[in-house]
Amino acid sequence: MTPLRQRFLQDLQLRNYAPRTVETYLAALVRFARHFGRSPAQLGPEEIRAYQLHLLHERRVSWSAFNQVVSALRLLYGVTLQRPFPVEQIPYGKRPRPLPAVLSRDQVVRLLEAVPQPFYRLVLQTAYAAGLRVSEVIRLRVEAIDSARMLLWVRQGKGRKDRCVPLSPRLLALLRAYWQQARPQPWLFPGRTPAGHIALGTVQRACHQAVRRAGLPQGVSMHTLRHSYATHLLEAGTDLLTLQRLLGHRDLQTTAHYIHLTQPHLQGTPSPLDLLPDPAALTPPAGPAPF
Repeated sequence: MTPLRQRFLQDLQLRNYAPRTVETYLAALVRFARHFGRSPAQLGPEEIRAYQLHLLHERRVSWSAFNQVVSALRLLYGVTLQRPFPVEQIPYGKRPRPLPAVLSRDQVVRLLEAVPQPFYRLVLQTAYAAGLRVSEVIRLRVEAIDSARMLLWVRQGKGRKDRCVPLSPRLLALLRAYWQQARPQPWLFPGRTPAGHIALGTVQRACHQAVRRAGLPQGVSMHTLRHSYATHLLEAGTDLLTLQRLLGHRDLQTTAHYIHLTQPHLQGTPSPLDLLPDPAALTPPAGPAPF
């Protein structure tokens, strides 16, 4: 390991970055250096700009991947190398924010029924029942199930934050039956060996296969179950602040996006026409109605 990489790694560790983020940032800088065939210490603003254009026009990376590279470069040049040029010159890309896909309750049932293996079906049921990210559900430990208080503890979620969510009685019954048969330890959902948890890619593949069997849209993924959890709770009357805590969002604005997905919220919004003081004064056009 080069001294520069070692120091960059230490800067990440001092700031308590998650292991997956450390891996992502290191990989991004390795690709950046290989692109020019030189150490990042020998590169500057012009090379960074050229590489950003390369990512957009030649590699056509997503905006999320693009911004991960920007974050890694800003940390490298602003903290590790302490270059004199301001890191603000390395611009982030403005990501489009389309509304996330959400399944109806019937579609959730169809998806779960399309998972033939009980083990993987339970993984998906757990993700939906607690609104977990896929990275959170695969890292659940057996002791995360607090049946005495009917809570499920999510340890070191996104941003290295702990939180708890209500434990569904139906899910608890399913988990107890599963534990009686498999006796997993320490991971609730072990991988090929009990020492490790199930792989993220394995769960995603099981979900994608079930999506195809159920005839659901191609964009449906494990994260769609989390979106559906949030939307269904809002439709059931859960307030935004409570939902923010359940999802582990840092910013309430992130949680507020789900308001746009709730059907009762949309259907209950009156038209401005209905709020006029005297709607009867509006004369409808002559002739038969087209609908």
